[in-house]
Amino acid sequence: MRLTIKDIQIKKNRGQKITVLTAYDYPMAKMLDESGMDIILVGDSLGMVVLGYDSTVPVTMRDMLHHTKAVSRAVKKSLVVTDLPFGSYDTVERALRNAKRCLKEAGADAVKLEGAFQIQDQLSALIQAGIPVMGHIGLTPQTASSLGGHKVQGKDAESAKKILEEAKLLEKLGVFSVVLECIPRDLAAQITQTIKCPTIGIGAGPDTNGQVLVLHDMLGFEGKVSPKFVKKYVSLEQEIKKAVSAYRDEVLSGKFPL
Repeated sequence: MRLTIKDIQIKKNRGQKITVLTAYDYPMAKMLDESGMDIILVGDSLGMVVLGYDSTVPVTMRDMLHHTKAVSRAVKKSLVVTDLPFGSYDTVERALRNAKRCLKEAGADAVKLEGAFQIQDQLSALIQAGIPVMGHIGLTPQTASSLGGHKVQGKDAESAKKILEEAKLLEKLGVFSVVLECIPRDLAAQITQTIKCPTIGIGAGPDTNGQVLVLHDMLGFEGKVSPKFVKKYVSLEQEIKKAVSAYRDEVLSGKFPL
């Protein structure tokens, strides 16, 4: 049986860290699920790490539904959260329609939206409709160009105050957790102590209630963006290249097949 949003809240209440990784296909999702991830995020980061785009902006609902279906078929225990991609929640009606598709058609347990004040009507409508929502503030990749690129947000007092107010709004609206991306450690800690719902950090220091990374980053695949905060736990890209080169050499030399 999959974890629920109540289980995630209980982890914060008990002081237990929450583990999150992205996945975009059946075999990876199966491995993450069996390895004990609390949350598997079908992120629109798939646009960059799987589909080869330069940003998350070109990702479509069709893309998200396709990959979420694959992940959902694999997952037995983890909570599955799906990103609503850029342009899919710019009105209340569109947000409701697309979020419902993620749950009804693709098998997700919740959806994630970027932003706060500018989409509070959409967030409120989703939550009132019984759709679990994960918030996302700080660096929001879908609108990164308007934020000056992939840079740390909230470094000055004014912008830090704005992000704190966004977190408070998200809590008030009823999100079950909030992703804090690329903000200073002290701000992330302040938000985590201020709001009751769990915070999930990415490039926001160790004081959040949980951590999320893009799977391909932590496995050592060389992507279009290489954040400084990522820890590479294995150089899997190099290992795969070695295996492929060995196979190629053995076919050319006649060593394979035996």
